Amino acid sequence: MAPPAPKACLRVEGTAIVDADGKPVILKGAATGGHTNMENFITGYPGHESEMRKAMLEVLGREKYDHFFNKFLEYFFTPSDADFFASLGLNCVRVPLNYRHFLDDLNPEKGINPAGFKLLDGIIDSCSAAGLYTIIDMHTFPGGQNQGWHSDSGIHKALFWDFKVFQDAMTDLWVEIARRYKGNTWVAGYNPMNEPADPDHVNLQSWYKRVEKAIREVDPDHILFLDGNTYAMDFSGFDEVLPNCVYAIHDYASFGFPAGERYKGTDEQKRQLRKVYERKVEFMKEKGVPIWNGEFGPVYSSPEDPDHEAINQERYNLLGEQLSIYKADKISWSIWLYKDIGFQGMVHASPDSPYIKLLKPFLEKKKRLGVDKWGRDDTHVRHIYEPVIQHFKDSIPPEFINRRYPQVWKIEGHIHRVIRETLMSEILCWEYASYFKDRSLEELDELAASFKLENCVRREGLNEILRKDAAES
Repeated sequence: MAPPAPKACLRVEGTAIVDADGKPVILKGAATGGHTNMENFITGYPGHESEMRKAMLEVLGREKYDHFFNKFLEYFFTPSDADFFASLGLNCVRVPLNYRHFLDDLNPEKGINPAGFKLLDGIIDSCSAAGLYTIIDMHTFPGGQNQGWHSDSGIHKALFWDFKVFQDAMTDLWVEIARRYKGNTWVAGYNPMNEPADPDHVNLQSWYKRVEKAIREVDPDHILFLDGNTYAMDFSGFDEVLPNCVYAIHDYASFGFPAGERYKGTDEQKRQLRKVYERKVEFMKEKGVPIWNGEFGPVYSSPEDPDHEAINQERYNLLGEQLSIYKADKISWSIWLYKDIGFQGMVHASPDSPYIKLLKPFLEKKKRLGVDKWGRDDTHVRHIYEPVIQHFKDSIPPEFINRRYPQVWKIEGHIHRVIRETLMSEILCWEYASYFKDRSLEELDELAASFKLENCVRREGLNEILRKDAAES
């Protein structure tokens, strides 16, 4: 039997999120990344979702393409997944969306596609029935709100900030989302933009003010969860606090990735974790507003990797230390991520599943080439790119070499973004799609069903940490 709906929408009161009775609510959960916004490292394809889908349509034809992706969307998150969430004591699901479920880039006159709302309704209803809040997260934008693969722009620039027509379209979409879920008290709020990266540091503020005003005209009650600039890490350009808004960081730790120093739990490493966190939340503490950590979490080593058990235990320890920081500050959080093919998720497709068995040679190749940015180990190919990087450094004066935003990437990151993560990945999409050639409807159904919860493996070490933290709330 479904629990009764909360009496009113959650709201902001000082530094807390509170319920209808004014009781503080700390939201704890995970994101369903890879589902309604697909990402390369989550489900195994290279590059960007829209490019992968084009290649799949070319290989499968319309009927089989629609069948596979409809089944994938159906199986990836079901009432069983929501019940599993709730069994861990978690209370909130962040739902990342690709705007293309709602808008047609080539036919904007069609308006909003109702299929997008049907899909989102199903997720929210499943979560509500399990007593879970949801946060609606717009993860992609026309032209790209950031330079990353997860904005599904297919390029290395964030063009959303340069075109008013893009900004108009997404403001209008948010108005319709708010209109639909107005009064739904299981919806904790709206995350209008995932990981903005505005090079000028002023356009983001303008759009936040615009979309906040537009949403409030149809839905005055729901909280807005506003990410900081530069991938939810920088609030230096923020000049004011908007009403009933929670401000959001993403707090990934370098210790949780192959390129970073291994986490040993030293006092210095713990100080570094706290220092980085405090820098990110300085704006919120200064203004006295709630903090939401919308993404964090390490990636995990595979059984075929050297020393994988020790590495994964170190990363569990890292996660525990991060949670202790958030607990001390009484902030809400959403870990990245719920379900994938075995890299970061709380559950993952089984190595014996039809999907993983089919794609195993390609997944091994993709890992060896290091084409995915997220958590890659590029040991095998680093020597190929180092001469290119050095050529740039030799050719461009030092005062200009790292001028390109985001500067934190340095020239190395921008080169990899163009060569590996964009060009090579785009071309590899056809190879990925070729694995699905001549598959029957029944076989495509079996491949999609690899992501059903009952067919997945649970990462118990991770889930036990989350369960314990939820129980201590």
